Amino acid sequence: MSARPDVLVVGAGIIGAACAMRLAEEGLAVSVIDKARPAGETTASAMGQITVMDDSEAQGALTAWSQELWDALAPSLPGIEHDPCGTLWVASNADELDDARTKERWYSERGITASVLDPAALRDAEPYLSEDLVGALHVPGDSVVYPPNAALSLLDRAVRKGATVTTGCDVRAVDATHAILADGSRMEAGAVVCAAGNRTLQLLPHSIPGVALRPRKGHLAITERYPGLLSHQVVELGYLRSAHGHDDVSVAFNGQPRTTDQVLIGSSRQYDRTSDDVEPEVLARMLARACRFMPALATCTVVRCWTGFRPSTPDNLPLIGPIPGAEGSWIATGHEGLGITTSLGTAHLIADGILGRPSAIDPTPYLPHRFAESEHE
Repeated sequence: MSARPDVLVVGAGIIGAACAMRLAEEGLAVSVIDKARPAGETTASAMGQITVMDDSEAQGALTAWSQELWDALAPSLPGIEHDPCGTLWVASNADELDDARTKERWYSERGITASVLDPAALRDAEPYLSEDLVGALHVPGDSVVYPPNAALSLLDRAVRKGATVTTGCDVRAVDATHAILADGSRMEAGAVVCAAGNRTLQLLPHSIPGVALRPRKGHLAITERYPGLLSHQVVELGYLRSAHGHDDVSVAFNGQPRTTDQVLIGSSRQYDRTSDDVEPEVLARMLARACRFMPALATCTVVRCWTGFRPSTPDNLPLIGPIPGAEGSWIATGHEGLGITTSLGTAHLIADGILGRPSAIDPTPYLPHRFAESEHE
């Protein structure tokens, strides 16, 4: 890296790749560095949904904006296996069907197409789901991508705009305008964006008051090829309680069709784990949950299982913005299970912040110093 770049991006996962692409498209000189291969850690263990979520206004704003950005960009990224399959939020009882109607109103109020399906319409849409499901919310605008290819495609666009990507860089710390490597050398830039997933806070020059990242382990499994088995992303309506709960171990059904005719099965969530080994008991619970909603999976062959660690925050919102007390340094992490969805919106927020201009959505809910402010209220 001979010339001093305008921006140094630490981390070549989906978030770092998106930031690099956006900054390079703005005409800035961008360098991306990572210790490992691009898209090789959290991104490689993600499901790949591009989904508008209604669990909070801030999450809804970021996911909806990001989905619009993905819809505009995806046609120019043919290798990402983009599938505009839509989502079915399935209800197993009357209370969950009421939840589906509440979600439908939320989407409708924000101009997002969604409709409640009765049991017959649900069976027409997905004939291999459990016959005792009482309905579903259909959100046709959702989609899925293959995360590693998506991240690599974003990096490729960044490189075509002049960015550089360097692997084998073991970053041990960042400050306002430098990344310090394990060998003691320093890489200098006009600004530094730290998008290193679970390691991000460990690299900062100082702690941010009230801010913590908690790695959350998740299991995934993928089947052999079964053409026609699943055509929508299917998520149980209890998913958000699992995703945002703080139980030691939780599972919920999320099934995704892949363009390869395989079915990707999730999901589990665990705190306070350090090993990335597949845990047979957790995997069995997750697969049993999937078979409850989609009995046909019980006869399918699972060809691969794996795990990953997703960085989560106490309020379930990502950390996006300047690092307090370190002018020139920025942070983008804490997206937990929505990093693929929100990567493009995150990149726009980072680029707008660095360039000193307003964003399409209010960046305040995602700023890293928000926890310190809440402690003083």
